Amino acid sequence: MAPDRTPRREGTLARPLPGRCQARLEVTALELIHSGKVRDVYADGDDLLLVASDRVSIYDVVLPTPVPGKGRILTQLSLWWFDRLTDVTPNHVISATDVPAEWQGRAIRCQHLEMVPVECIARGYLAGLGLASYNETGAISGVPLPPGLVEASRLPEPVFTPTTKAAAGHDEPMTYDEVADLIGASTAAELRRITLEVYRRGAALAAERGVIVADTKLEFGRAKNGDLVLADEVLTPDSSRFWPAGDYEPGRPQHSLDKQYLRDWGTAIGWDRKPPGPEIPPDIVAAMTARYTDLFDRLTAGQEL
Repeated sequence: MAPDRTPRREGTLARPLPGRCQARLEVTALELIHSGKVRDVYADGDDLLLVASDRVSIYDVVLPTPVPGKGRILTQLSLWWFDRLTDVTPNHVISATDVPAEWQGRAIRCQHLEMVPVECIARGYLAGLGLASYNETGAISGVPLPPGLVEASRLPEPVFTPTTKAAAGHDEPMTYDEVADLIGASTAAELRRITLEVYRRGAALAAERGVIVADTKLEFGRAKNGDLVLADEVLTPDSSRFWPAGDYEPGRPQHSLDKQYLRDWGTAIGWDRKPPGPEIPPDIVAAMTARYTDLFDRLTAGQEL
């Protein structure tokens, strides 16, 4: 039987509501086995429950102010993408409806995987840390790029630029050879192939809807049968850079429909990127919710949240 990924509709919620914001989610009958920057993971028999909160982090610091509706958007957009990528790679979803009622819409019942210790990043445009690396070395993660590129330049072809998956501190760039040494040549090759194909497929679909996917970060794990499985989230505004195609112009920062907006705010106020993070003003929170919702509407053609 195919996994049940159809979100249950309990009334109509066309937009995130402030009252749905939860900084920490708990159900006493379940065992909380991990609490990440955004998601909490609970054990439920042989399955896991992956619950997206409204917490937000930038520069590896969780800020004290939640963004209402964010967890629901991340979950529903991931499910939307998982369904469209099933012919590219299997994913960890078991059900989007067999979850506790208080988590409906923001939780996924998923497989228990042995996670691969590599963050898999595909880049189609020059931005963020990729831009910084290119300006310094002319390459990203050991991949040489043509001279003369500027901020937001489209790359000749998408590139695989993995990083470490740090338990604490910041992820560090890895070369493809370093990934192969860490997890084996065949696994490294398969991760690169799947990551680039997910990016290409996602970028092509988003382009039809007037959105550029500049880059994306993916996570994978091994299932019990040994298969590589796409996990966590996919092509969300927390894990990817999205730009409106109509506003695109290389050589300058782009209008972002993703977390970059909050990073830019943190930089503008002079925050040193160390904890504790600053409170987010109400107007910035509202702008974040609006951008995430705008992206969801553009990609899903107005699917209800």
